[in-house]
Amino acid sequence: MAEVIRMPLLSDTMTEGVIAEWHKKVGDTVKSDDVIAEVETDKATMEVMAYADGTLLYIGVEKGQAAKVNGIIAIVGKAGEDYKPLLEGGDAKAAAPKADAAAPAPKAEAAPAAAAPAVDNGAVEAALKNATVIRMPLLSDTMTEGKIVAWNKKEGDAVKSDDVLAEVETDKATMEVIGYADGTLLHIGVPEGQVAKVNGIIAIVGKKGTDISPILAAEKSGGAAPKAAAPAEAAAGTTAPAQAEAPAASNGSTDGRVKASPLAKRLAEDKGIDISKVTGSGDGGRIIKKDVDNFVPSKTAPAAAPSSTAAAAAPAQVAAFAPVGQESHTDTPVSQMRKAIARRLAESKFQAPHFYLTMEINMDEAMKSREAINKISPVKVSFNDMVIKAAAMALRQHPDVNSSWLGDTIRHNHHIHIGSAVAVDEGLIVPVIRFADQKSFSQIAAETKTLNDKAKNKKLQPNDYSGNTFTVSNLGMMGIEHFTAIINPPDSAILAVGAIKETVIVENGQFKATNVMKVTMSCDHRTVDGAVGARFLVTFKTLMENPVTMLV
Repeated sequence: MAEVIRMPLLSDTMTEGVIAEWHKKVGDTVKSDDVIAEVETDKATMEVMAYADGTLLYIGVEKGQAAKVNGIIAIVGKAGEDYKPLLEGGDAKAAAPKADAAAPAPKAEAAPAAAAPAVDNGAVEAALKNATVIRMPLLSDTMTEGKIVAWNKKEGDAVKSDDVLAEVETDKATMEVIGYADGTLLHIGVPEGQVAKVNGIIAIVGKKGTDISPILAAEKSGGAAPKAAAPAEAAAGTTAPAQAEAPAASNGSTDGRVKASPLAKRLAEDKGIDISKVTGSGDGGRIIKKDVDNFVPSKTAPAAAPSSTAAAAAPAQVAAFAPVGQESHTDTPVSQMRKAIARRLAESKFQAPHFYLTMEINMDEAMKSREAINKISPVKVSFNDMVIKAAAMALRQHPDVNSSWLGDTIRHNHHIHIGSAVAVDEGLIVPVIRFADQKSFSQIAAETKTLNDKAKNKKLQPNDYSGNTFTVSNLGMMGIEHFTAIINPPDSAILAVGAIKETVIVENGQFKATNVMKVTMSCDHRTVDGAVGARFLVTFKTLMENPVTMLV
């Protein structure tokens, strides 16, 4: 019996996979251990095996296209075997029957006027034989959409399967999109500077002259057609012409009386302004306070002198304030990274019950040890590198802090991957130092420098910023003495590190100058209790105040 091969779940954050390459074609003989395809996930490119002997009867996802996890991508069975019944429970695309040209299309009953035209599945399949649809890939576990930063090709250009077609800005970095198809760039679906949802069509590559309109029509049919905007004439009222015929402003009346509010009259008198010269903006040309405040005397006709009684009663006047410039603002579009930061940290802050533990650490020995270490280290070791090492070793002794809340279960990680927050122009990203407890100060320093450089140059790959089990956020280098940080999901805690400050303490009845660093740990109370977090900080403090113990 034929065997269905589905898109496997190749990582914990994967929702779909893109077929990067097919190593077999329909009709080929395959063995159970043959690699039939390569699948690009959100983390890496991995191999898919047939797990069955027979003939490749069906390929459900073309090269360069995406399939949801558990979606049918291929069928293996005996040569000539009828596999179509297996597609009835598969993907909608796989199960879609081919259009029968001889059969008349059924008439729609009571179809609304704005209903989308029926999709010609036959035309779509025919177009897909000569064209490959390139969709917005899922480039990180938190990505929902990507922004096209630049197109390296234009419509009509010849492209190869390994050509970089475009650069996409995600919520974590700017990454390259490869077409995985040879041919001509037939269509660009998203202009530079605009965004597309994950799995949305961004381009089509295929044989020159291929009619791709059925593919685009099928894509559009998945959503409702936008409503036409109401014409301006329909929205306009009949009062507009009448208002246009009215005079622009009037502060008089048929009896010669000036219409003005009492406050406006008093202000005009105090400022020595002839109120009859002021143009009113109120109802019926009535002069209000704003009109007097904004009044500028004509250069050819100086303002009238104040009356003698007003001059006698009014004190010396302060010149009216005249602002330079005008009110203004700038609206900056939110980057993909900033959207992700806002979404993930809001979820963390409002879903995870935070509590905070603060401790002061004597850094005198750490400063001496760092100076000695840097005399022999091939790379410069920073205090942050020492913090990462100490945190990792403390996690080894307190595994409850090295955990994640999963709803029905708590995951205790046996590995220790420390995320170190880095500020970049677009926001914040957290490169990960893997197995930090097993690395030396020099190894941590070298890896941190490499990752920080890649972060600032937007060269980080998904594996560089995923998989953290604990996070360190250090603002000490900016002079911040104390702050609290929001937990970085899926971690259970984050350590906020402040600046090292020289201070005076009392020791054995004597005043003494020492160097102190404040740290504050934010904990998720669902997984870390107060006593657990406190014991972790005590261990961390011991390691930092005696760095030689981290070398044993």
